[in-house]
Amino acid sequence: MTRSPHRKVEGIDHRISPEEIKHSGWKAIFRDDENAQESLVVEIGFGRGEFLVDLARRNSNKAHIGIDISWKRVAKMARRLALCPVRNLRLIEGNAKEAVEYMLDDGSVETFWINFPDPWPKRRHSRRRLIKRDFLDVLVTKLIPEGTLEVATDHPAYAKWINARLQGTQGLQNLFKPYPYLSNVPGRHLTAYEEIWRSKGRTPYFWRYKKVSL
Repeated sequence: MTRSPHRKVEGIDHRISPEEIKHSGWKAIFRDDENAQESLVVEIGFGRGEFLVDLARRNSNKAHIGIDISWKRVAKMARRLALCPVRNLRLIEGNAKEAVEYMLDDGSVETFWINFPDPWPKRRHSRRRLIKRDFLDVLVTKLIPEGTLEVATDHPAYAKWINARLQGTQGLQNLFKPYPYLSNVPGRHLTAYEEIWRSKGRTPYFWRYKKVSL
């Protein structure tokens, strides 16, 4: 029988609450790591967390935030971080849309990463998809000028959906142009799920857009 992870973390707990953010602000939250004050990098839905940890390790001068709605994933990630020397990373447990809109300042994020979000393939469930026009508009407001949005999926129908909405969002410019997306991005760290899907012959789709002046 699988044992549920405990909420308690032995050691430094990298999880933060909305109350902490509201009271202290992001610079204070990252005050223990003076190198990570330049900008914010945010992964929405970090899954097993290996992609986010790799990002934080390779970019020690930037503050990294992971947002996930699953408390089990957040708890597992918090216990993992308590055992490794990654100081420039904090975790938020909660709804991604609410977290981005109410916990991040406008013009504060250098990069958003959204890796393989749930495609909700049934038509009646499509309203639950994360990549929608209103959410993309919020992401644009949170990005710094020239900030980037990185999106990935392996689901063909969701890829068409994502592509149409990215192309229709004001304030975003496709950095892979003339291609709408790429199937391979040099230097990109693979997620654990991506490795599994590639081994099964499934083709991923990657987008990279930047914020531009209207």
